[in-house]
Amino acid sequence: FEELVYLWMERQKSGGNYSRHRAQTEKHVVLCVSSLKIDLLMDFLNEFYAHPRLQDYYVVILCPTEMDIQVRRVLQIPLWSQRVIYLQGSALKDQDLMRAKMDNGEACFILSSRNEVDRTAADHQTILRAWAVKDFAPNCPLYVQILKPENKFHVKFADHVVCEEECKYAMLALNCVCPATSTLITLLVHTSRGQEGQESPEQWQRMYGRCSGNEVYHIRMGDSKFFMEYEGKSFTYAAFHAHKKYGVCLIGIRREENKSILLNPGPRHIMAASDTCFYINITKEENSAFIFKQAEKQKKKGFAGRGTYDGPSRLPVHSIIASMGTVAMDLQNTECRPTNSSKLALPAENGSGNRRPSIAPVLELADTSSLLPCDLLSDQSEDEMTQSDEEGSAVVEYVKGYPPNSPYIGSSPTLCHLLPEKAPFCCLRLDKGCKHNSFEDAKAYGFKNKLIIVSAETAGNGLYNFIVPLRAYYRPEHHFLEAICCFPMVYYMEGTIDNLDSLLQCGIIYADNLVVVDKESTMSAEEDYMADAKTIVNVQTMFRLFPSLSIITELTHPSNMRFMQFRAKDSYSLALSKLEKKERENGSNLAFMFRLPFAAGRVFSISMLDTLLYQSFVKDYMITITRLLLGLDTTPGSGYLCAMKITEDDLWIRTYGRLFQKLCSSSAEIPIGIYRTESHMFATSEARGSTCGKGSSVPIPTHTWGCSWLRSQISINVEDCEDTKDVKEHWGIKTGHHRNSCSSDQSEHPLLRRKSMQWARRLSRKGNKHSGKTAEWISQQRLSLYRRSERQELSELVKNRMKHLGLPTTGYGK
Repeated sequence: FEELVYLWMERQKSGGNYSRHRAQTEKHVVLCVSSLKIDLLMDFLNEFYAHPRLQDYYVVILCPTEMDIQVRRVLQIPLWSQRVIYLQGSALKDQDLMRAKMDNGEACFILSSRNEVDRTAADHQTILRAWAVKDFAPNCPLYVQILKPENKFHVKFADHVVCEEECKYAMLALNCVCPATSTLITLLVHTSRGQEGQESPEQWQRMYGRCSGNEVYHIRMGDSKFFMEYEGKSFTYAAFHAHKKYGVCLIGIRREENKSILLNPGPRHIMAASDTCFYINITKEENSAFIFKQAEKQKKKGFAGRGTYDGPSRLPVHSIIASMGTVAMDLQNTECRPTNSSKLALPAENGSGNRRPSIAPVLELADTSSLLPCDLLSDQSEDEMTQSDEEGSAVVEYVKGYPPNSPYIGSSPTLCHLLPEKAPFCCLRLDKGCKHNSFEDAKAYGFKNKLIIVSAETAGNGLYNFIVPLRAYYRPEHHFLEAICCFPMVYYMEGTIDNLDSLLQCGIIYADNLVVVDKESTMSAEEDYMADAKTIVNVQTMFRLFPSLSIITELTHPSNMRFMQFRAKDSYSLALSKLEKKERENGSNLAFMFRLPFAAGRVFSISMLDTLLYQSFVKDYMITITRLLLGLDTTPGSGYLCAMKITEDDLWIRTYGRLFQKLCSSSAEIPIGIYRTESHMFATSEARGSTCGKGSSVPIPTHTWGCSWLRSQISINVEDCEDTKDVKEHWGIKTGHHRNSCSSDQSEHPLLRRKSMQWARRLSRKGNKHSGKTAEWISQQRLSLYRRSERQELSELVKNRMKHLGLPTTGYGK
């Protein structure tokens, strides 16, 4: 009876009106969508109502379709049934806009349906909805999500616009040069209290979860207790001392007379009381119960973004600092690019004994003699490093400038490295020679640096935003070729990632990163969450064929990231799965954050950035800051997101706070986070499911993003173990009589391998004649042989295809 009554009430609501009296006395926002899925609804409600001042707002959903069963079930929950009203109707009808009281709304969110087969058609619907709302309620703030960048200028009048493909490609590109940028941005744009993982037994999960609560906040400097004392001081001085005293990370400012936000304007910028300060912290200053007399005491306890040196037993093998640089990154060239040693070099007056090396103080006002060049175009020192002078080839010079051709209206001009003259279209094809060169594969080009390969279904306009960050000064259709032909070292070829020949021809064995973009044609599927099936299986195949390759994948559904680099018997992944379920039950918006592929920046879903549009209702600067971080927009005098490697030679700095001081004093950079990689040495006897041989050890690299020093550990299994030295020695005792006639690599002799397996099976069937210890040893060796053979079979498959294509096999398997 209750269900019938609820159904009748919902039917009344769907065809009813939002009360005019309520609209005038209460606040409400309108959500316009073509179809409402449960994931989209929950993302919106969780993020929107995460802010305390929005608890009294009503949400009116205007959708042309009926509620599905899952949405109806959620809206029956008392928490939402009192605040969410579902109206069935169209935004193109004035009568339905009147029913939703759009003219009294505080805001209107118009979202595109990204799961449509025709994404251009979905954008067209969004554009018409935006026009209709603007015509009916011109004073209602508009928050619009658009899919394709070429359609963005049609909704330029909206107060806030997020273009999915722009952000997606720029973020995936930065992931290749600044690891886990997607994870960093995702954590920043999600509202969290930092409670995730606090009940975990592992320290890195507790720290990682607490630091996930860091968000971007703003405050006027004259009203701030954190920054007020730095009026008249340089930006770099204010940033360092605010972090030292209060643990907050000042990342940018906005002048009162200027609407542009400047990220790390550097030591030349003098702070004024009218400046708006943007900073990263666990909570905003107004909500912090900070007792200023106890600042030093609080500082010793540690804040978000602070880390301690844990001693030699916990030395990180390799950490990467994300920082806000005051100058832009140059083209990657490992042979001639200066190392980080100039920034983190050990001071000459090192002192003696156990005394810590001193670091130069951060000056209140900039020393003009040591400042970095202000005019990026006038800094010609780096131009000399962007030349290729291989023997027998002409020197290729790059010029700095703005791309002459933009593939769509509204593309922000970005200072890039360009070719002096456009390359002919025929030279852009990687796998086909032309009259200008005869190269037909990546090996023939003789690239000095590792490759970055992006796999996309079509060369759409959004792909332009993948190339620009990689060719920026700080780091196929005919019109698309016209846009990219001015960039150096950019090529394309036709092929698919499920074709091994295509992968080998494009140079996958020489690649540092492979970026797999979600296919538009598979974003819709009859069964929910199956849209990623083909991508996941193809990436898993590449992961097995090329285990050392860094693969960055875009998925439609975030919940599917648990299948990336899937290992059925990995006990650590199973433990993370339980942790994710627990965090989801606790109502976390970031339940997926502990999955290692996400923490490592190896997987990304554009739906994670939906919260960027929702958060802009409270923080109107978030879209601007995100675009500046991703390099989609550039502002004169603003800094850029860049990365810096920290090695063991740099550990004399000891703490994150001293690193902050060193960077501020030497290069005026502001560190904002750490991506840590550690190698853990585990005895295989302690690793569940391992068969690497008694006493051997395997280094396990793990990756974690956070705003402090973080650690992670993973268990190893048979698929991880490639060091079979001990196993080969054991087999050498029994198969020594074969060595005179054949090599030790049994993969080259299938008959020998088959006979060895048959011999192992016969031994296993005679287990009652052996002691328990011997039988266990034989069982382990047999399993190890099977695993080793699978690895060798995969290697042989790849090598045979390379030989068939006429490619050298020297680079594979190293």
